[in-house]
Amino acid sequence: MALSIRLASPLQPALAALCRAAPRQHRGLSTPSGQRHTLDLGGIFPPLATPFSSTREVDYAQLEENLCRYASIPFRGLVVLGSNGEYPYLAPRERLEVVSCVRRALPRDRLLLAGSGCESTQATIELTSSMAEAGADMALVVTPCYYRGAMTSAALVQHYTEVADASPIPVVLYSVPANTGIDLPLEAVLTLAQHPNILGIKDSGGDITRMGLMVHKTRQEDFQVLAGSAGFLLASYALGASGGICALANVLGAPLCQLDHLCREGRWKEARDLQHRFIEPNTAVTRRFGIPGLKKAMEWFGYYGGPCRAPLAPLTPPQLEELRGTFSTNGWL
Repeated sequence: MALSIRLASPLQPALAALCRAAPRQHRGLSTPSGQRHTLDLGGIFPPLATPFSSTREVDYAQLEENLCRYASIPFRGLVVLGSNGEYPYLAPRERLEVVSCVRRALPRDRLLLAGSGCESTQATIELTSSMAEAGADMALVVTPCYYRGAMTSAALVQHYTEVADASPIPVVLYSVPANTGIDLPLEAVLTLAQHPNILGIKDSGGDITRMGLMVHKTRQEDFQVLAGSAGFLLASYALGASGGICALANVLGAPLCQLDHLCREGRWKEARDLQHRFIEPNTAVTRRFGIPGLKKAMEWFGYYGGPCRAPLAPLTPPQLEELRGTFSTNGWL
């Protein structure tokens, strides 16, 4: 579907929200209490990098350009304000402006997930509601972690239950222990999977046994498990995951969608060969070099990466050489 972009000033999220209110009702995203949402999360979602100008302001023009380039890739949808979007470094006003900007540019048949997780339950509820007004189809809610010692399974179940009860849009759980130090406990996930307004989970931990158990134990709940990394995407599909939210999709979106296609067709050998070529580049733009590495790699593939906000520092020349070599030796450059 062609991408029609008519971006107004990013300072008009309220107007954009009014324009979208009717389409959201038409799509049936408002669900009566006790009735489960039926949105299909099957497919690939890139967690968009947030573009900044040379003065470290959000660059909406470059965001528009990246969205134009992504329009031809068969993504299921986009994720904004996740870990790769430098979410902790954005002001509340900027977060809503980014969501509103992307929603205006995104075809209605593609889903928009927006990160709305905060440290307190109250703040998460308020931001989730604001994200819905700005045009998000679903809220991606990361585990609160500042007081991680107190984040027991019971506390997290209570947190997510209150958020889901109050949210006007479906909630997707987000477990990313590399950033938070907390792996959302399996028993908590299984309990929360029964909530009618909790649609699934993005699991970035990489424990395939755990992901398989999530799929198996929630098969009666219509609960969708999403792989949180391209490094274990094939293994996740083999165990029944619905899709993936993968940082590498900012760079290699079309090949990742091809892997998704191969897995759905049962062409496992071709899928395995492709998966092997993703492992090292994925590690490079996540664990090895992080967002600075991701943004630099985006530039090699025709996207705008640009700088990160401090204190994230740019890569050194040796790091750049290593990053480029990783993509080259796996046949991407």
